[in-house]
Amino acid sequence: MGTPKRRRSDRAGRTRMHSPGRPTAGRREHRQRFWAAVARGVSSVDAAVEAGVSAVVGVRWFREAGGMPPSAIRAPLSGRYLSFAEREEIAVLRARGCGVREIARQLGRSPSTISRELRRNAATRSGGLEYRASAAQWHADRRARRPRSAKLAVNAELRRYVQDRLSGAVERPDGGAVDGPEVRWIGRRHGRRKDRRWAKSWSPEQISGRLRVDFPDDESMHISHEAIYQSLYVQGRGALRRELTACLRTGRALRVPRARTHRGKGFVTDQVLISERPAEAEDRAVPGHWEGDLILGLGSSSIGTLVERTTRFTMLLHLPPMTDRGPRVKNGPALAGHGAEAVRDAIASTITTLPEQLRRSLTWDQGTEMAQHAQLRIDTGLPVYFCDPHSPWQRGTNENTNGLLLLRRS
Repeated sequence: MGTPKRRRSDRAGRTRMHSPGRPTAGRREHRQRFWAAVARGVSSVDAAVEAGVSAVVGVRWFREAGGMPPSAIRAPLSGRYLSFAEREEIAVLRARGCGVREIARQLGRSPSTISRELRRNAATRSGGLEYRASAAQWHADRRARRPRSAKLAVNAELRRYVQDRLSGAVERPDGGAVDGPEVRWIGRRHGRRKDRRWAKSWSPEQISGRLRVDFPDDESMHISHEAIYQSLYVQGRGALRRELTACLRTGRALRVPRARTHRGKGFVTDQVLISERPAEAEDRAVPGHWEGDLILGLGSSSIGTLVERTTRFTMLLHLPPMTDRGPRVKNGPALAGHGAEAVRDAIASTITTLPEQLRRSLTWDQGTEMAQHAQLRIDTGLPVYFCDPHSPWQRGTNENTNGLLLLRRS
């Protein structure tokens, strides 16, 4: 008997593989646009829309990567590799019956590059060597992955050292174990503050620095703090338990892009920042410039304070729970009494009892309770200005008054 005829797919130069399922959603350029938008401070949903993929895909990319772009995505694609546009052109010319050299001539590539592409990245599920651009790009991306085992995954002693100090499980000089914090991991942005008891836990920076002191001559026991963070945040590295993220000082289960941390409130524009407030409010010579804030108590109770900068005259805002609004509705107005609508109405009803000469400006912090400041200005004619983020000293008169009120209440 003769040698059995080989399937043409066996000549693809690729080892036999099991079906990995459907190709992943989005290509390299989609992921690059997605992470570029995230780096600008855009949310995962909006970044996905900008990249041309669904919002669900964008959220999944962000969570799988731990909030940081993969290194393979950050590096620009070298010109020596075929792009998806070139693969689409190859598929069109191949369907027209063009030969390898004709395709290479039109693309400005070497004939050997085209020949290898048609053979290596062909779609072989049908038993032939059919060439489709999407399948070829999928094969190329899969082959380009060169995952390297994390140092914490292959070094058990180093992994044990890091995990014990992240969780706070350290030993006494006599070898006895010191109980660390009990950590509850919820897999979301932040755990509850009472569950983030990290007083005995070490930060990745402390662990990295201590390793060089305890093992000065053993390079296998040295690791950077960034490698520890990546082992915690990035799924699939298999080095550290993700539950240990609750032991970090921030308690974050995902990294937050730096641009998002500096992002202000959407209702605060440059025209209403404190830098635009009239200069007469700074020297306190003219009365009528007010500072305001909320004091929150137990059971979602709250009270508002308005302090006049010149005379220190103080008025309190009554903010009872809004029980007459019915049951709580998702994305509806806050019913605790210190939502945007309640604060707007309380300020309007209180400030309008004063003469117009004593209603020159109001300075507030960037809390969401002042999201309806524009409507407040329309109703009362009172200009509203906002402090810079994390700058409570810019309304120091109100801060001091609130401190006195809290001291008297205690």
